[in-house]
Amino acid sequence: MRDQADRLRELARGAKQSEKTTKVITVTSGKGGVGKSNFVVNLSIMLQKMGKKVLIFDADIGMANDEILMGFVPKYNILDCIIRNLDIEDIMITGPEGVKLISGGTGLNKIKELQDEERRILLSKLEKLEDYDYIIMDTGAGVNETVINFIAFSDEFILLTTPEPTAIMDGYSLLKTVSYFNVKNMVSIVVNRVYNEKEGEKTFLKLKNASTKFLSIKCNFIGCIEEDRRLLESVRNQVPVVVGFPNSKVSKNISSIAKRIDDNGVLNRRDKSANSLFKNIFQLFR
Repeated sequence: MRDQADRLRELARGAKQSEKTTKVITVTSGKGGVGKSNFVVNLSIMLQKMGKKVLIFDADIGMANDEILMGFVPKYNILDCIIRNLDIEDIMITGPEGVKLISGGTGLNKIKELQDEERRILLSKLEKLEDYDYIIMDTGAGVNETVINFIAFSDEFILLTTPEPTAIMDGYSLLKTVSYFNVKNMVSIVVNRVYNEKEGEKTFLKLKNASTKFLSIKCNFIGCIEEDRRLLESVRNQVPVVVGFPNSKVSKNISSIAKRIDDNGVLNRRDKSANSLFKNIFQLFR
């Protein structure tokens, strides 16, 4: 346990020290079914509409929700750069407003099976990625080593929850683990599926008060997303709500969150974020 904690702290320090042009944001949740992938897709498109270059990395192993929500059937994943000798551009999907997406899919688990030379080739292909303003990591839900590692080397960690007691408790369990390993001392919280802003703030305060009392992690409320029937309609039509219903309540909520994230600024850093980011990903699957 001590060795794992030390390794996680080292990853976190590396994320703080690396001079990257891109802001890497990990979005996760304490449990499944809270709307995480939907949030990632719509947030990314909204940031792209604001003039930013955004890359989604779907790191939810074995799933392909981000692609499906944008109306695509996933054809390739990251491992196809080796198996099929494809370039990184060949496996990337271009979504609404020009947002880019790379599917990790089941390929992430198989990275550990690659030989050193194959890893080198794959990393060299990933280095061809142009600089992005944001790389949004959509991880699996729950508390596990892979999720904690993704949080460790990201610049910002967003926790998505809902007012449901189980979602709040599972979210707190995730924060407890993050605090225990000391990989992040701050989390940005988004509350999904609220009746109104007051309910969102009330839910946030439950997490904040518990975290302040028992954990060494600061909670930052960056917004809530109200219930909206148009969101369900968008999912069924496989058209992101910020595209299909740009004037809806939920789209305005996401726009507000995107502006709040962007107002924090992207630090001026030297290294190509994609390069250092994917080197870290490779470390997870050795």
